[in-house]
Amino acid sequence: MTLRLRQLGDPILTQVAEPVAEFGTPALQNLIEEMLATLKEAQGVGLAAPQVGFPLQVIIVASRPNPRYPDAPQMEPLVMVNPRPLACSEEQVLGWEGCLSVPNCRGLVARSREVEVEYHTPEGSRQRVVWRDFPARIFQHEYDHLRGRLFLDRQPQQLLSEADYQAQILAQPPA
Repeated sequence: MTLRLRQLGDPILTQVAEPVAEFGTPALQNLIEEMLATLKEAQGVGLAAPQVGFPLQVIIVASRPNPRYPDAPQMEPLVMVNPRPLACSEEQVLGWEGCLSVPNCRGLVARSREVEVEYHTPEGSRQRVVWRDFPARIFQHEYDHLRGRLFLDRQPQQLLSEADYQAQILAQPPA
């Protein structure tokens, strides 16, 4: 089953998400399964629980090529519960971002190139991961959702409609 994606203007998108208190519960597992199904159906590369109406610190990072991100690297979806960045590189890179909660809009946003993150698995095991480039961008974007922020709050240097992004940016040959 898929969940309804909350859209720009829904108050849950501006709320700070609560930490998950109990790991390994059927309710948490059900939420994760429904988030994974929703992410796949929407052809996204990341999803945060507030985007589907749950103010909990749960995100999925799932980079893979698709029509919205044809050059995305392939990786297995990673579910992160109560994630927190430990370190972010000072080096910032500009990149185009979209959001399942902000349909038909892309923005050119600066993010740290690399990020080190600590998180829990759904069962409660503590883990660490270091990401660079696109997966790091996905994490930072989804983590913003847990803080009640959208990519629009980062004052993108440029905004385009999805149609203009497809025509102007994706249609260009690689440099």
